Amino acid sequence: MTQSKIIIAPCPNEQAKAYVDSFHRHHGSSVQARFSIAAVDETAKVRGVAMVGRPIARLLDDGWTLEVNRLATDGCENACSALYGASRRIAKEMGYRKLITYIREDEPGTSLRAAGWRFEEVIRARSWNMPGRARTDKTEIVRRGRWSVALNETVAEIFWPEFADAAQPGFVFGERN
Repeated sequence: MTQSKIIIAPCPNEQAKAYVDSFHRHHGSSVQARFSIAAVDETAKVRGVAMVGRPIARLLDDGWTLEVNRLATDGCENACSALYGASRRIAKEMGYRKLITYIREDEPGTSLRAAGWRFEEVIRARSWNMPGRARTDKTEIVRRGRWSVALNETVAEIFWPEFADAAQPGFVFGERN
């Protein structure tokens, strides 16, 4: 069997959501994304998508970190690795410092390793339903591993031109008003 040549193409978020809803094994699509990309074979058939957005964990949402919130393929060989690698390159070009993602503990992480990612830690399984914040769990509660890749060493502060807001001479990512 010949291996498909995979190319990366831009993907509208709505198309990525529809693809994830059709192909992801245990999650529906992500609500938001900073960008979405598609893995396309030589016949122009979409073989997978990645949705990259803000980190779900609030403590990791520092303005310099992105998360691959959803990645789904139809099983095409190397599509996952191609999408993880392309997500890394795009986030780096956008100036982000770090890219993270989570996979279930029972998944091996082969595609992540192939794309240069490193395992960080196991995240305990817990329900989204908390006292004072009632929610319905939409998937089974299982331990996950967090994987990451370092991207850039950038400046900690961005100074906007005078027209932005005279009351705030600089904006530091990670601080919330």
